[in-house]
Amino acid sequence: MKFPIVEINDHLSRRAWLSKVSVPAIAVVGATMVSARNPEAVAASGVFDIRDYGAKGDGKTLNTSAIQTAIDACSGAGGGKVLIPTGTFLSGTLQLKSGVTLYLSAGGKLLGSPKREDYTAGKGVPSGNGNIVFLYAVNAERLSIEGKGTIDGNGLAFYTGKGDNTGPGQNGVGGNFDRPHLLIFYQCTELRLHDAFLQASAYHCIRLLQCRQVYIDGVRIYNRVNKNNDGFHFSSCQYVHISNCDVQCQDDACALFGSNKFVTVTNCSFSTRWSIFRFGGGESQNIAISNCLIYDTYGCPIKISAGRASIENFTFSNIIMRNVTGPIGIGFSGTGNNNSAAAGSASKPFVRNISFNGIRASVVALPVPHPDIHFDLHTWEGEKNSCITLNGMDDHYLENISFTDVQVTYAGGGTLAQANKREVPKVAAEYFGVWDTAPGGPPAYGLYARNVKGLTLQNVRLEFEKEDSRPALVLDNVQDAAINGLNIRGSMDAESLLRITNSKDILFTATRILTPCQVLLSLEGPSNEGIQFDGGDLRKAKKQVVYSGGANDKSLKI
Repeated sequence: MKFPIVEINDHLSRRAWLSKVSVPAIAVVGATMVSARNPEAVAASGVFDIRDYGAKGDGKTLNTSAIQTAIDACSGAGGGKVLIPTGTFLSGTLQLKSGVTLYLSAGGKLLGSPKREDYTAGKGVPSGNGNIVFLYAVNAERLSIEGKGTIDGNGLAFYTGKGDNTGPGQNGVGGNFDRPHLLIFYQCTELRLHDAFLQASAYHCIRLLQCRQVYIDGVRIYNRVNKNNDGFHFSSCQYVHISNCDVQCQDDACALFGSNKFVTVTNCSFSTRWSIFRFGGGESQNIAISNCLIYDTYGCPIKISAGRASIENFTFSNIIMRNVTGPIGIGFSGTGNNNSAAAGSASKPFVRNISFNGIRASVVALPVPHPDIHFDLHTWEGEKNSCITLNGMDDHYLENISFTDVQVTYAGGGTLAQANKREVPKVAAEYFGVWDTAPGGPPAYGLYARNVKGLTLQNVRLEFEKEDSRPALVLDNVQDAAINGLNIRGSMDAESLLRITNSKDILFTATRILTPCQVLLSLEGPSNEGIQFDGGDLRKAKKQVVYSGGANDKSLKI
């Protein structure tokens, strides 16, 4: 049908113009608008509005079947958009499929049902650590979740006061696993998550298992209504790229377990009760994290915990940490005796080639409760008066660890009792576990390193706010260290500013003592060799060195 051509002049009113348009033309337009609500017409357009399949956005009607039907129709048509329009659409478990874009309109919300019977495990998702789920996909390709709307897990409805008990030494015994994760993706390829707001999961927010080509951009996560409220949780994924996200959660914000490879995280902000970047087990390699803001985070922002693992080639650059504990912990036992060990680990485990560049951190004395987390959280002794911890064990070494342009201000307040710890327990499962076993916190206020080969500190500045009786730096069985431009605040209450035990080939150049101290260096043990200070400003130390435990001046040159 041809529409009539109507000439319009500046003096023609809208009513007069409409009177010149033929009635059949308006009828055709109206018919087209009505047919857009018809499923067949929608399928032809590639947009599948869930209302066309019976969904109601009243926040009360259970829409699981209607929404799943829309997803199935979209996938069956070769792909397209499943539209979540304005409204609150209550649902149970949904399966996403290849070629489907779940599009959340700005006023649209998918709300998880508060009833356990409305959820199932994801079909094909491996069991373990709970796989009851709200939205999931298995072996899907070219799958997307987009739009500025919301996916709300209604997780407070599943709060029992009990977590999954997978923390240090718990091994999941008696844990609460019967609650839905918000999103699970298993063996998916080319997965994209853009702009969505994800909140209030009953368990982890996003779990990605063995996925490839993952692109996450502009996603906001607010997940603080239940225990084990992780943000991102990856297991053995490859080619993952996260950018421009904001994550506030209760547990690990970005956990990478298993064999994750070729991962980038950039331009994101994070806050949580526990850790931000947590790594453990498998063959985890080639990961770059940059331009991130971390605030009000306890349990160590960057935590690398390895049993029989192959971990190498990590970079952390341009990161600001404000009000944290930790702030960096690397633990390596070389055995499979902690909860981060994973199947498929290399026969010869290692942790090597880890660099930290452009770090600014302020470290508080102990965790501070988040006002928006409604349940109490245990504070571990080892979280108090924390420091950077590099902890290898027995004949297993951390290798090639570097810190460049790093400035950390600690709360201070450490005691002589802490400083006097000489026999540090061999614990590697959690960064703070070693200090829980030796209650009272670490013996250094700045950096503690044990069993490290190839340690580099370049332009590192360590300070405290409250007078601290501990050394700034403790090196125990460290080999091949180059420390240039170290700026450290001293204390007249501390026995020494530096402590070196049974270490060799340690070169300090251009060291600066910022405030007076009693002794520059305490050299301990009979196995020290090749310790040298070259240049710098050491005037503020009343005494340069004291020897104990069999150490002597033959191993030291200043």
